[in-house]
Amino acid sequence: MLLGIDTCGATGSIALAGWCAGELRLLAEDELAGKTYSAQLTPKIQQLLEAQQSSPQDLQAIVVVHGPGSFTGVRVGLSAAKGLADALHVPLLAVSRLAILASKAGTGAAALDAGRGEFYFRIGRDEALLTPEEIRARVSGEIGVCEETAAQAFPEAVRVAFPTAGDALHYARTRLASGDYDDAAGIDGNYVRRSDAELFARHGARR
Repeated sequence: MLLGIDTCGATGSIALAGWCAGELRLLAEDELAGKTYSAQLTPKIQQLLEAQQSSPQDLQAIVVVHGPGSFTGVRVGLSAAKGLADALHVPLLAVSRLAILASKAGTGAAALDAGRGEFYFRIGRDEALLTPEEIRARVSGEIGVCEETAAQAFPEAVRVAFPTAGDALHYARTRLASGDYDDAAGIDGNYVRRSDAELFARHGARR
């Protein structure tokens, strides 16, 4: 039994999967309403497990999407995943939301709206915060997107549904199968840019 957690976007999701004849099979998935992650994530995981007649002790590994996206959402999901992994003594694997999006779209690049006229952008293994003009200057192939704002900024992009925890589990299947897990203590949020609080604090320090 494998657990996937994604709380990076305006809505989040959790999913359960298992191995069947060497293939990863999605067992269940549930959506999490935005701004409820702190209160609803753990109870929702319990409910999803109970619906499969399972318990947290049946989990063998956890896959968490660690950004980029909502700073609060990333922190909540990552903290919950680390806490569960530690309490249950199971391995943890963190994956990028941009990497999942690119994989889902079948493209070598992906972009997510970061606000303020900028986009989180991934090409290959590199991720950065760029303007649409900067992205167009770096990409000659297709870009995977999932948002209307991104589709408008990149008319030639491949638009797919928003990545989910189930997509995260599917994306991570090769690493899961080979036992290529992360050091839970060393996993941090994949913020790509600093939070407003950090930016303002740094600005205040300079002043």
